[in-house]
Amino acid sequence: MQLQLDQDGHLLDYTIWNEEVAKKLAQSLDLELTEWHFQILQAVRQFYQQFGHSPATRPLIKFLMKTVSPDINNAILQQRFNTGLVARHLSRLAGVPKPANCL
Repeated sequence: MQLQLDQDGHLLDYTIWNEEVAKKLAQSLDLELTEWHFQILQAVRQFYQQFGHSPATRPLIKFLMKTVSPDINNAILQQRFNTGLVARHLSRLAGVPKPANCL
């Protein structure tokens, strides 16, 4: 499977995203995705579709606390997704564009 990505590793066409695409993107983070990860990624996609843009970290965490679990916080996301760049990497793994506030 050859994915078309932008210079930051985000899908050029977010509509082709599925779990197999997410698994391929997760290889670069040395991450094995579980059902929990997919719940989070689906919520990131829901945020994008609902608001028309990729979320920054704070709004993303608030959204995840409402839609997935009130126990979600930045530390848990950093640990479970093996990254310090939560909004950027979750957006990339969810197949949506890079958040506007990320360098």
